[in-house]
Amino acid sequence: MKKIPSFTVNHLTLHRGVYVSRQDAVGGEIVTTFDVRMKAPNREPALHVNAIHTMEHLAATFLRNHPTWAERVIYWGPMGCLTGNYLILRGDLTSEQVLPLLVETYEFIANFEGEVPGATPRDCGNYQLMDLNMARWEARKYLDEVLTKMTPERLVYPD
Repeated sequence: MKKIPSFTVNHLTLHRGVYVSRQDAVGGEIVTTFDVRMKAPNREPALHVNAIHTMEHLAATFLRNHPTWAERVIYWGPMGCLTGNYLILRGDLTSEQVLPLLVETYEFIANFEGEVPGATPRDCGNYQLMDLNMARWEARKYLDEVLTKMTPERLVYPD
């Protein structure tokens, strides 16, 4: 079987960053998938499942209610390897263009207080798999160490 493109990225040299993972034509429109890489693959511990699940609820809610971007948001969700998230947006977009949106998103998560949206038995299939404190800590770490100190090599996949 042919390898899918995401399995051709060299994870041994991939850093934390924001990358265009792929662009697809869907119904005459371009859809851009972003690799929002929070952990260096195979070189640092993955995100705890409770933290990334909480981040998913918070980020998805924030993005789908964003005053400018909401209409472009298709999906936000965790990678199976738990080293980051995928953001899928309508439009032919670059990592640089979505960086301010991601800063806003991670600030929202890092500063969030209260009940996690959708964290009830009625609204979520595993509502107890949540850790708001850890989600806030991971969001702040990514925000302070990566998003606000972004460098060009963390915006384009390495060769």
